[in-house]
Amino acid sequence: MPIATVNPATGETLKTFDAFGAEEIERRVATAEAAFRQYRLTGFDERARLLNRAADLLEQDEPEIARTMTVEMGKPIAGARAEAAKCVKAMRWYAEHAAELLAEEHPSDADVKDSGASRASVHYRPLGVVLAVMPWNFPLWQVVRFAAPALMAGNTGLLKHASNVPRTALYLEDLFHRAGFPAGCFQTLLVGSGAIEGILRDRRVAAATLTGSEPAGRSVAAIAGDEVKKTVLELGGSDPYVVMPSADIERAAKTAVTARVQNNGQSCIAAKRFIVHEDVYDAFAARFTAGMRDLTVGDPLDESTDVGPLSSEQGRADLEELVEDALSRGATALCGGQRPKEHERGWFYAPTVLADITEAMRIHHEEAFGPVATLYRVAGLDEAVALANDTPFGLSSNVWTRDEADVRRFVRDLEAGGVFFNGMTASHPALPFGGVKRSGYGRELSAHGIREFCDVTTVWHGADPADGRG
Repeated sequence: MPIATVNPATGETLKTFDAFGAEEIERRVATAEAAFRQYRLTGFDERARLLNRAADLLEQDEPEIARTMTVEMGKPIAGARAEAAKCVKAMRWYAEHAAELLAEEHPSDADVKDSGASRASVHYRPLGVVLAVMPWNFPLWQVVRFAAPALMAGNTGLLKHASNVPRTALYLEDLFHRAGFPAGCFQTLLVGSGAIEGILRDRRVAAATLTGSEPAGRSVAAIAGDEVKKTVLELGGSDPYVVMPSADIERAAKTAVTARVQNNGQSCIAAKRFIVHEDVYDAFAARFTAGMRDLTVGDPLDESTDVGPLSSEQGRADLEELVEDALSRGATALCGGQRPKEHERGWFYAPTVLADITEAMRIHHEEAFGPVATLYRVAGLDEAVALANDTPFGLSSNVWTRDEADVRRFVRDLEAGGVFFNGMTASHPALPFGGVKRSGYGRELSAHGIREFCDVTTVWHGADPADGRG
């Protein structure tokens, strides 16, 4: 894939970029490693000052960078502004809390004495240069939720962004430069995917984090494993959205629409499989389908647009294949199921609800990355849990119920990195985020996220015989 800005609403190529050659890659890796040797010595107050400055600049730049994201990957402009604001919030959160999250830990006096020490402590130390391989769907947020904790921990970052969002990638490098971070603390690498292995195998690169497809995650994990380097992976998702009889059906159906089509349906944590108890199935299906049908599809720069285009022509083709396979095997399209006739240019696809899904259909097993929902009817809680877990993925999940017995059961039995009750899955700086099974491993955000990019060091001091403990 060429490194280029291509407007998905029109298919027009706006600008292409030359990939960095070996010499420029070497210069940037060397600069990142040299920067780490000095930056790791800075205190939390100084790092917080720099990160707060970056947050201030991003807040000022919000209209400009929101438009850039929309033009590059097609998200509605209101969502792009919200994404920028969320990044500002995360930066400020980590600037405020990093010192506390990475403070020295001290075992109890009894445990210290039992270990034969006079004193002992646990320290969090930065890893070094971290390679971030990031996707196009949330081109600002995915990077900032890595960069904010990594920089506050004292690491330096190299960003290999998706090839269709180069302007956003370059903006991020410039943002941290303007904020005053030392040269080399955060750099963008304009390279294709073929360059990742060489960079990751470089001895100066300590670790990697990747958000993306399962094949990309397997590749990076295999390379890093061969080099014995730390990785954090956030891969695909096919999140269940379970609706039980005690649910507020009106709210559940309205939220379901947003949960499915956020970011034009191109979100790993979007609800994708809607599993509804037979007692409320008809009422939910009618409201949900009506809500999906009423969405406005159009120019993502138009404030009235709910759903913009998919990010690429290939992405739409992949989605169409899943839908056509399902329809050919007996699925019913309650709405959508095709390209909207009023949008001949660009890579648009109509919001779609498919019912009568069976295991014979690809869409039952694969992630649908676009505004397509699958709808299932279940007879009870056991069947709901089994169907929710019948996927290779386990990123997050949504459950609508007012029954505490239901809550306990779903918390215990759902195979997912998160369970969100009576609302839709969302990420927040204070809450750990990540999946299980083929959705990846490790966690982003919260204390768990910042500690992923640290070495945990035990410091032990032997007892002095003079103090009676020797």
